[in-house]
Amino acid sequence: MADTAVLRQHARPPRSAPPRARRVLSGLVRAARPRQWVKNVLVVAAPAAAGELFSRHALGRLALLFALFTACAAAVYLVNDARDADADRAHPVKRHRPVAAGQVPVPVAYAAGGVLGVLAPAAAAWLCPPAVCVLLIAYLGMQLAYCLSLKHVLVVDLAVVTTGFLMRATAGGLALGIPLSRWFLITTGFGALFMVAAKRYSEAVQMAGENGATRALLTEYTTGYLRFVWQLAAGVAVLGYCLWALEEGGVPHTGVLPWRQLSVVAFVLAILRYAVFADRGTAGEPEDVVLRDRALALIGAVWLAMYGLAVADW
Repeated sequence: MADTAVLRQHARPPRSAPPRARRVLSGLVRAARPRQWVKNVLVVAAPAAAGELFSRHALGRLALLFALFTACAAAVYLVNDARDADADRAHPVKRHRPVAAGQVPVPVAYAAGGVLGVLAPAAAAWLCPPAVCVLLIAYLGMQLAYCLSLKHVLVVDLAVVTTGFLMRATAGGLALGIPLSRWFLITTGFGALFMVAAKRYSEAVQMAGENGATRALLTEYTTGYLRFVWQLAAGVAVLGYCLWALEEGGVPHTGVLPWRQLSVVAFVLAILRYAVFADRGTAGEPEDVVLRDRALALIGAVWLAMYGLAVADW
C-alpha cells in the first residue's frame, strides 16, 4: 500500500510546472512588448498641447485610442517576431524573445497577430471618428509593410518608424477634433526621428564587427551617417520647438511667468541629456533610457510642469 502511494505521488506532474497554455499566453504578452506601450502615450500629445486633456470625454476617448494603438502594435510585433524567428536566434538579445526562444510557436504568433490586427480597426470603425479609423488602418498597413519589405530599404525604414510615432501623436487630435499646428508636427516628427536614428546608431555601434548577428540593413548604414541623422533631427526638433515657444500669435501671455518660453530650457536639456546616451551608443532601447535615467525623468517632469502652466496660462 505504501509503495503504491509513493508511485502515485511520483506519477503526478509537479504542481509548480505551469500548463503549456499558460506558458504560451505569458509568451504572447511578452512578445507584445509591454515596456514599449509607453510609446502609445503620445496619443495625449495634441489634446495636452491644446489644453483639452482632462475632460471626461477626452479621457475616455484617449484611453480607447491608447488601447487600439497598443493592440495594433502588438499585432505587428507578433507578426514581425514570427517572420524573423530564425534571424532573431542569431542575435544576442533578440534570441530571448518568446517566439525565437520557442515559448510561442510561430503559427500561434501569426494567429494572435492576425486576430488583433482585425479587431483593432473594427473597434475603431465602431467607436471612433472615421478619420481615426482610417489613420489606424494606415498605421497597421504601413507597419506590416515595414515587416515584410520596407525595413530592408535604406532611409525608408527610418521614415516608416518615425511616421509611426507621428501617427500616434496626431491620432489624439483627430479623435477630439483638435487642429494640429505646424510646429507641433515638426517638433514631434523630428523628435521621433532623433530617437529612431539614435536607436539605429546604438545598434550599429554595439554590433560592430558582428555581421550576420543583427538586422541585415544595419550593416549598410555607417555610424557616421546615422550620427548625422540623429544630430540633424535633434537640431530641427529644437528649432521647431523654439519657434513655437517664441511665437506669441498676437496674444501676449498673461501668466505669472512666460512659461512657454521658459520651457525651451527644459526641452533643450532633455534633448542634450538623451544625446549623451545616443553618443555613447547606449540608446538602443529608448524606453529604458526614458524610464531609468533619473536626471532625464526629472528634466521631463520640469518640462511637463512648465508646459502645463503655459497651456493653463497660469
